[in-house]
Amino acid sequence: MASRRGSYNQYDTRKRNPNPKTSVLLVIDMQKYFSAMAKPMLPAITTTIDLCRRASIPVIYTRHSHKSPADYGMLDEWWGGDLILDGTAEADLMPEIGRMPTDKVVEKCTYSAFRGTRLEEYLKERGVEEVIVSGVMTNLCCETTAREAFVRGFRVFFSADATATATARLEMHEATLLNLAYGFAYLVDCDRLRKGLFGN
Repeated sequence: MASRRGSYNQYDTRKRNPNPKTSVLLVIDMQKYFSAMAKPMLPAITTTIDLCRRASIPVIYTRHSHKSPADYGMLDEWWGGDLILDGTAEADLMPEIGRMPTDKVVEKCTYSAFRGTRLEEYLKERGVEEVIVSGVMTNLCCETTAREAFVRGFRVFFSADATATATARLEMHEATLLNLAYGFAYLVDCDRLRKGLFGN
């Protein structure tokens, strides 16, 4: 895992550290449906969550599911009906990620954590200016959320080691890092977050 994600430095043209006073951590779709691809990077995402909690950065989780055909949108056609249905075990957040009762959960039914969720309003009402993006899938919900955050005026930090995608297509992870570093996000990993937040 380290060798795969350590290569992100080649795309890393801009450097900046998050400001704990104006940041949130978004943990995207760490649900049982995605457990096979998520489990290999659990150490990185739990470390990321822990670092943010220690720095008093709020942690917000998203949960992707569908309640009825009315909210399927294009996903039903695109994925041949393989959707996460609300109320099923696959829709549940993975217990390993350590969500606390006070952590907000944003319910969504498409790739973006902003579309139809009032997440933007929630963040701006609380003076949030920066989002740190982690979770799954790197090139779908994480990337879409990062891009939307940027165009909505948030400074975006994107985790290279606390995100994951389909294990058979690792080039998609790298492509996302390349594209986001070019036009949308500062890339970070656990080591950079630790140094940026705590100086060690």
